[in-house]
This record gives sequence, C-alpha cells and structure tokens, in this order.
Amino acid sequence: MRLADARTSAALAAANPTISDVARLAGVSKKTVSRVINDSPQLRIETRKRIELVIAELGYVPNLQARSLATGRNSLIGLIHDNPNSQMILGVQQGILEAIRETDFALVIRPVDRGSPGMMDDVRRFLDRQRLYGVMLLPPISENDELAQHCAELGCRYVRMGSAPLDDDAHSVSSNDAEAVAEATRHLIGLGHRRIGLIAGPHGFRSAAERRVGFLAALAEAGVTLPPGMTVRGDYRFDSGIAAASRLLDQMPPPTAILACNDEMAAGALHAARQRNLTVPRDLSIVGFDDTSTAAHVWPPLTTVRWPIQAMGRSAARKLLAGSEPRMDGVTQPSVLPSELVMRASVGPPAMS
Repeated sequence: MRLADARTSAALAAANPTISDVARLAGVSKKTVSRVINDSPQLRIETRKRIELVIAELGYVPNLQARSLATGRNSLIGLIHDNPNSQMILGVQQGILEAIRETDFALVIRPVDRGSPGMMDDVRRFLDRQRLYGVMLLPPISENDELAQHCAELGCRYVRMGSAPLDDDAHSVSSNDAEAVAEATRHLIGLGHRRIGLIAGPHGFRSAAERRVGFLAALAEAGVTLPPGMTVRGDYRFDSGIAAASRLLDQMPPPTAILACNDEMAAGALHAARQRNLTVPRDLSIVGFDDTSTAAHVWPPLTTVRWPIQAMGRSAARKLLAGSEPRMDGVTQPSVLPSELVMRASVGPPAMS
C-alpha cells in the first residue's frame, strides 16, 4: 500500500469506515467487497486476500441492516415455543447458539400461548414485524400442522422439532421417544419390577403420547398387565410430579418403580417418596426423562433417558440456515437423533424380588 493510501487507511480506521472506503482502497467495486463479506466463492484468491487485508486494517464492520437490504434477508432467526420446561428451552437455545456462532445470525425467542384463539395472529404479527430469515418451532406447537403451513404461506423458512418425525427431512428434527422409554421400561422389568407406575405428560403433547406408547409396548412385550390407577398424568412440572407420585403410592399395593416422563416430575416423585419415608432405590426405583441438570443434582441421582435436545437445536439451526453461507450445510444434518438410557443411583431391584 502506498504512503498516501496508508495515511488514508489510518485516518479511516480512526473514523467509521464504510464499504465504499474498503472498495476504494482495495481497488475494486463495492459489489466485489460485498461478495467477500457474504462468502461468495466467485472470487479469485488474490482479490479476496487483498480485500480481507483492507477490511482488517480499517477495522471495517459490515452494516447488517444494509446487508439485509442488499441480500433480501434479515440476519435473525426465531425460536417459537409454548413449553413449561425451562431447562428444555435452555438446552435447545444452547444448541442453536452453537450452530450460529461465527455467523452474522442472531436468535430471537418468542413464547406463545397455544391455547389462545389469537395464537396464529400473534405469530403472523411477529413474523411480519421481525422479517426473520426463518424460525424453529418447539414442541408442542411444532406439532401443529396449521402453524407450519402458516409459516410456509408467509414465505418464512421453518424447522419443526419433536418426539417423532413431523415433516419431511428438510423441515424436521426429531428424537425416538417411544423406543427410548421402551428401553427404560425393559430395564426395570429386567431387574424384576412388575408394578411400574407411569407419570405421563400432559394432554396435547406428542412427547407425552410417544413416551406412553413406548411404556405400554414394553409392558405388553413382557406380558405385564398393570391394574387400573398405575398411570397418572402430570404437566411436566415439579409439583405435578409430587401429586402424581402420591396418587401412585396410594395404590394398594403401591408400585415398586415409577417412570416419569420428564426429570422435573421424577424429582417430584423423589420428594413424594421422602415424604413417606421411602428409600430410593431400596423401596422405590425412579426413572426420569431428559437428562437435565436436575437429574444429576438430586439425591440419589436419577437414572433417566438423555433427550438430545441440544443436538436437536444445533441440527435444526443448521438445516434452517442451509445455503445461507458455504459453511452451513443442511444436507449432512441428521433428522432423527436417538435418545439413550443413562444409569444412575435411583434404580435397583424391587425389595421383594
């Protein structure tokens, strides 16, 4: 760089350099600079390096609003949810943020009320106002086909997350909840348990239905028939786990094991057992689902099913951004991420086996 250009560069670096400044000092057009910023492969290596050197010397930061206008897209992606499990929301958020690290994309989180008659209008206003590049839909609202169609009609990219496949591979990331709960139930049966209570999830959640299916399938496979009263529904919250476990333990005879459809309710079951002076796992075995931090922090630590929600969030974000820039390859992202049983201290053989 010539002395005059070096002085100009230093002065600009101290000010607020623009894309025009970068283009002039690099001896190229603004369009060529824009191609470098947007990671376009249609550039010679020498030209790219020269422009990148000028950008670095000036400390130039692209104007994202201007970039959005130029590329016809916003650098915002949305996470829309109506889920009572805050740890699940945090897990998927961590996965998404990991996927968009080192990109210009940012995450906007929008809770909605799936029970509200105005939910669709609320989502429409949100999408119209934010002009998002795309959205990820969490269960249970991801299970709403009308909402997915709504996004498509508005021209908004979307990916649905759930406990079973909800759409084609480009628009869906799921786990295998039924199979995972069946495996956990088989483990309890293998230890000798025959009276196994289920704390099911709330009505309207596909996850609750899938997990109940897996539980019943494993019992049928082993020829185990449960008496009435061995299935109680909770709402995925801690307090509902206490109430549901108390109802199960009121049965005569009570269950020797309880499988709860998430860790919060399983932790509630632990409290219900303590209230009755029952020792876990000597008097009662307890299994959870999710493998949130709760599972490892309670005592005894919970045997649980590890739900790959962080990996699901990461895969969903990469699918959503496929084609947005060269490093975002959605084709290689898995659509089904299996869960796995995590053994801890809350499970043992029944006392009378």
